[in-house]
Amino acid sequence: MMFSKSINSLILLFFILIFSCKGPLEQKELKLAHGLPTDHPVHQAMEYMGQRVRELSDNKLTVEVYPSEQLGSEQQCVELVQIGSLAITKVSAAVMESFTDEYKVLGLPYIFKSKEHAFEVLDGEIGDDLLMSSTDKWIRGLTFYDAGSRSFYTISKPIEHPDDLVGMKIRVMNSITAVGMVRALGGSPTPISYGELYTALQSGVVDGAENNPPSLYTSRHYEVCKYYSLDEHTTIPDVLVISQIIWDKLSEQEKEWIQQAADESAVLQRKLWAESEEESLREVQKAGVQINKPDKDPFILKVQPFLETYKDNEAIYSYIKRIQAVQ
Repeated sequence: MMFSKSINSLILLFFILIFSCKGPLEQKELKLAHGLPTDHPVHQAMEYMGQRVRELSDNKLTVEVYPSEQLGSEQQCVELVQIGSLAITKVSAAVMESFTDEYKVLGLPYIFKSKEHAFEVLDGEIGDDLLMSSTDKWIRGLTFYDAGSRSFYTISKPIEHPDDLVGMKIRVMNSITAVGMVRALGGSPTPISYGELYTALQSGVVDGAENNPPSLYTSRHYEVCKYYSLDEHTTIPDVLVISQIIWDKLSEQEKEWIQQAADESAVLQRKLWAESEEESLREVQKAGVQINKPDKDPFILKVQPFLETYKDNEAIYSYIKRIQAVQ
């Protein structure tokens, strides 16, 4: 009799444990990794996305954010997303060029008339098409984040006109489009990794670089480069991407939660980015950087032949025409 009672107690305990564990066992976690520091507006937006996923799903789905290259560099994170070992990451549209040709259009100089024009394009049908253009490579775009406009910062003189770039070695990203753009403007493009750029500027390996205001500030490149010329030649966004392999395993409801949270995070990110740009320009000026705003027309005219080289690439040239048609 005692034995029977003991068995019954164990069975009861077993069922209590099973049902008490049901909630946590059903919780699904997605990992999001990137290379930016925790005070960066993009990281803050992704943290907000994770918070919104948790709220929308009532804790059934979570997104855990791993910043500062904890799980690998930007390129490594994209490759992990591609094979389904990582769920989500942030990547520059320039890096996405190596996965699908269509993204090259976002790196073309003066493809956007203004920031408002860029948002109109990226938030519309063209942006949606670009986000889906890499799904055959198992990378699915969720939304675009603002990464500002890139301008030249230099050591010895300001860039007032494209002719000022002649004979100057300018650091560029490892991007075919970026190399072509600087060459079209008359400079000598020199691909160097971002982590090695400070030393390259300090030692005179390059005469300058090009990037957005927060990058000039947070990298401390302003300590070497005392001229920042806001020609705003490119407006290359960041892209929040998810593994298509993992996406296909999500339920329709889970997909809705992820997409809604991503879209909401983009709204916050743009606000945070605008604040960061203002602060960065203010701080580099305090540090003695001379900021000038050259007439953009000579720069726009100078790169027109470069844009025309894409006439033979039907996919990219059709995007150029579609973007130019957006008012």
